[in-house]
This record gives sequence, C-alpha cells and structure tokens, in this order.
Amino acid sequence: MPKSHSSDIDRLIQVLAKVPGLGPRSARRAVLMMLKKKESLMTPLAERLEAVAETVGECEICGNLDTHNPCHVCEDVRRDSSTLCIVEEVADLWALDRSEGYKGLYHVLGGTLSALDGVGPDQLNISSLMERIESGTIKEVILALNATVDGQTTSHYISDRLSEFEQVKITALAHGLPVGGELDYLDDGTLMAAMRARNSIE
Repeated sequence: MPKSHSSDIDRLIQVLAKVPGLGPRSARRAVLMMLKKKESLMTPLAERLEAVAETVGECEICGNLDTHNPCHVCEDVRRDSSTLCIVEEVADLWALDRSEGYKGLYHVLGGTLSALDGVGPDQLNISSLMERIESGTIKEVILALNATVDGQTTSHYISDRLSEFEQVKITALAHGLPVGGELDYLDDGTLMAAMRARNSIE
C-alpha cells in the first residue's frame, strides 16, 4: 500500500493516539494542524513538553505532580493544614482544587484497591497517609474517592485504618455525586456542592 507520509509522522500520530480522548483519527487531525502551524503551535508545544518532562515530578508529601517538591499545594501556608482530602489520582486533586470549594491539603493514593487487578494496600500511598495522620496535625480526613465499587471499597478500608485515631473526624463527599462518576469529569458546581455537603462516616 503506498504511503502518503513519512514514518516519522506515523510515529508521532501513534504516540498522540495513546493520549486519553484522542485515538488515531483525532491524533491525525492534531498532527496535521501542528504541521501546518509549526512556528505558532508545534515548536512551542515541543519546547513545553521537553521542559515539563525535565522539571515535573511527584510531590514527596502528597503525591501531586508539580515542578516543585514539595508541591505548591503543600507549601501554601494559606491552606488549612488540619484538613486532609484523600483522592485517587492527581486529576481528582486538580478537579477539586479547580472548584475552589476546598482550601485544605490533599493526599493522592495513586489508585484504588482492586482484587481483580491485584492492587492491594502496599501498591497505594497508604503507608505515607498513615504517617501524615500519625503526625497529629490532621483533624479531619475527607474521603473524596470516585463513586465506584473499588472507590467505595478503598474508602471503607481507609476509614477502618483511621478508626484508631479518635481525634480525627472522617467525612466523605455527599452522595449527590453520580454513582460510577469520576471527579475529573464533573463540573465545578457539582464538586463544590459535594464538598460542602460532605457527611460524617460512622
């Protein structure tokens, strides 16, 4: 079959197609647009990608991704350091913070417990979470995990682990969040309302 473009372009399309939400067709369109606008689009994008790849890393405290370590969230003295919001992934942290309904600290688990996928407590950032709780500065833990079976299983597990800390109040996002929904796809108003209407966990 005759080729209409070089293998370098093919490889670029293949890489972009791996980005969630794109796929082969969208990746082809994106590459064509970048090739047509090299100076205004492709070159700046390449420079930014290289810079981010070199400078961004995982925060040693909360697991956020940032150019600073500790990250901007953990270093922000204006935040309520007595409140800790637990999320599955960095995307969830960004989504909640974007809603501006919460001004405390975060802890990224890096996933959820899943027996089918072989993910246990040791594969998540739970030991570092316990260390933060043991420091004695945290007064409230907000379980902001996705409303999925694995998310709820993980919430129950963490709640059980934290039950020994009597000084820590454990809350969860309001049940108004759609079952099966993921935080990163919810609008800011829904996230803000859920954060404000969080409930105590018995």
